[in-house]
Amino acid sequence: MTASTQFAENASATNVPPISLEQFHASITDEDAEVLNRARAKAGELGLSFAGQVTPPEAWQLVQDGAATLVDVRSAEERKFVGAVPDTVHVAWMTGLSLNRNPRFVKEFENKIKDKGNVVVLLCRSGKRSAAAAEALTNSGFTNIFNIEGGFEGEINDDRQRGSLGGWRFHSLPWIQD
Repeated sequence: MTASTQFAENASATNVPPISLEQFHASITDEDAEVLNRARAKAGELGLSFAGQVTPPEAWQLVQDGAATLVDVRSAEERKFVGAVPDTVHVAWMTGLSLNRNPRFVKEFENKIKDKGNVVVLLCRSGKRSAAAAEALTNSGFTNIFNIEGGFEGEINDDRQRGSLGGWRFHSLPWIQD
């Protein structure tokens, strides 16, 4: 059994309904499928209600291989002032400086990601809002929503600063800033 076949079968290990490979992605590599299989298995162990979590380097490899779409769920202000991954989709989970929940989030997401079976990796500041967004999207029928662990900036350290405990920038992955 190839890893990509196993990925489709492992979909039932979480609360997410299984999908066929045809619904998934015709060109997924065995390496990408292994990453997604591990994430889905861990999600099942942790009782996550969405497909799973991947590390920033794993997410970047999935995107580079064409196996996933990266969607940044941070506010437009965060992306502008803190930085953003180039050439990604943006749908804000929360908006404005006060970070109010975007009531149109799922609808806006559906307008940008048409196929609910596509693999999508979600990015926020630390991985918490993107996990909530992953849960909401899974509840609306998306079957392959993965959270990026540590988000863009990582967890806050003992000095109350971000950037030294993981996240996209910590791993020196591509990003730009206005």
